[in-house]
Amino acid sequence: MTTLTPAAAADRTGVSIDTLRYYEREGLIGPIGRSAGGRREYTEEDVFWIGMVTCFREAGLGIADLRAFVAILRTEHSARDRVTFLRERRVALEQRVAALSRAIGVLDEKIAYYS
Repeated sequence: MTTLTPAAAADRTGVSIDTLRYYEREGLIGPIGRSAGGRREYTEEDVFWIGMVTCFREAGLGIADLRAFVAILRTEHSARDRVTFLRERRVALEQRVAALSRAIGVLDEKIAYYS
């Protein structure tokens, strides 16, 4: 099995080594395997999890939400539980997008006023 060093995993996933450690410490990825010398070794599965967590972070999910979703994925929850969780987060993101759109409209009005 091919593994990646922390630097290679960070490079491949686009996150910092500190972020990898943070994700592991928070239980969002891992447990990460270790070499005989104690160095972290990331697998393709780890890279998948890092990508998923990063995607959800970029979508605005907080660490608590991510912990909850990872717990759902790693335990015997039904597909329905997973879908329900994701739909609830989708609604929250839609509300956030709407609020940001309103804020942009206000900024555009102020820019026009002061221009």
